[in-house]
Amino acid sequence: MTVMLERPTISGTEPPSFEGMLDALDELHVPDGYKAEIIKGNIVLSPWSKAYYADVMDLVCDQLRPHLPEEHRISWGPLLYVFPGAERAYGPDIHAVHQRARRTTSNRLDGDALSFVAELTSPSTRDDDLTDKVETYGKAGVPVYLILDMQEEQATVLWTPSAKGYESHLTVPFGKKLHIPEPFDCTLDTAGFQAPQEPGDG
Repeated sequence: MTVMLERPTISGTEPPSFEGMLDALDELHVPDGYKAEIIKGNIVLSPWSKAYYADVMDLVCDQLRPHLPEEHRISWGPLLYVFPGAERAYGPDIHAVHQRARRTTSNRLDGDALSFVAELTSPSTRDDDLTDKVETYGKAGVPVYLILDMQEEQATVLWTPSAKGYESHLTVPFGKKLHIPEPFDCTLDTAGFQAPQEPGDG
């Protein structure tokens, strides 16, 4: 389930600015297990997904960590990256960023400092991961965007950011190896990314 809070308006008044929405986000009580983002002029609350997603995120971080650009860190969890030009604020599932961007007391991090983002899709967020975020991350110049489509069980890497989003992409099914381009220039093994078999399945 995704909860969407549209920009509130009062008759005869302008909707709040992007900065005003960020301020509202600061004051919003986000329930445990949810993350909040600003997408297409709305504050969107979406739940953290299935438990095995955490294992997949660990697998990605463990493989990319030795190949990080100098002074960059990779982690997963609810940190908010702001893209003022696009009036977006995202909490990517996995994010690699220059360490200086995290040396702040603010909960708003600079999206321009990102070297890598990854999103693990869920039914409620999949459309935005495949469309709105592709355009925003690409226009912001994030070098590599990895989409782990958990519903289709396939991984897509996008690179060569441009004014239209990304110029290049490659998709492989889970279980195959995927080349992650510069500034990482390494191979990601997607074995183990599939949903686990529950007792009684199959």
